[in-house]
Amino acid sequence: MRLLFLGDVVGRAGRNAVIERLPSLRDRWRLDFVAINGENSAGGFGITEAICDDLVQAGADAVTLGNHSWDQRETLVFIERQPRLLRPVNYPPGTPGRGANLIESQSGHRILVINVMGRLYMDALDDPFAAVDRELDACPLAQVADAVIVDVHAEATSEKEAMGHHLDGRASLVVGTHTHVPTADHRVLPGGTAYMSDAGMCGDYDSVLGMQKEESIRRFLQKTPGPRMEPGLGEGTLSGIAVETDDRTGLAVRVAAVRLGPYLEESWPRFWD
Repeated sequence: MRLLFLGDVVGRAGRNAVIERLPSLRDRWRLDFVAINGENSAGGFGITEAICDDLVQAGADAVTLGNHSWDQRETLVFIERQPRLLRPVNYPPGTPGRGANLIESQSGHRILVINVMGRLYMDALDDPFAAVDRELDACPLAQVADAVIVDVHAEATSEKEAMGHHLDGRASLVVGTHTHVPTADHRVLPGGTAYMSDAGMCGDYDSVLGMQKEESIRRFLQKTPGPRMEPGLGEGTLSGIAVETDDRTGLAVRVAAVRLGPYLEESWPRFWD
């Protein structure tokens, strides 16, 4: 199976990059499933129903969130009727929406997608490790799910790496989001799980984490309140990870970084060309 995960979509630049490039990439790479983190897609803060629909129509099979899940108040309502939109699974019981879902791909495969949020330097949610374990116990790889994708939305690389090793052999892909900077540690772990500490972002890289440089710099220099941060308006870059799995086991056999657009050295899965 061929899986693609794209990192945090930031503002219009990120949305445009996804909408313009993803349909042709699905055809060119014959992708079976695409997951995208969309928690910064609405002006850098949260997601709207219209934007979620646009990402799905562009080719996203699942859209994950994170600490900005509820920045757009409408998300509290429409997430209940959008099974492809996932918020972190370790939010307390009673939180709207779902944190995991078994989604059937266009090719007929069943992919379990889990969104979980870390606790180091983040909001103190429920134990992310126990929360993911419960989902995998209920829907194990190669028994119920043909593939398992876990989006670990976390600040600390140590927490993401610990999750990767904790799930090695039980997930197809464990990938970090939230820091908006792509890491160079994409690999297949010893047990067969593809791993990357951070997928980076889909957005304008001539920026500070996708936001316009001037206000970001001013805040560091002056340490005073200022206007609301706004996303960069330049051309967006797609950033993420491509994974090929063994159809029998659901585990990863090949992995490649994806970076398509300006400012970063381009990278793509040449084994699919």
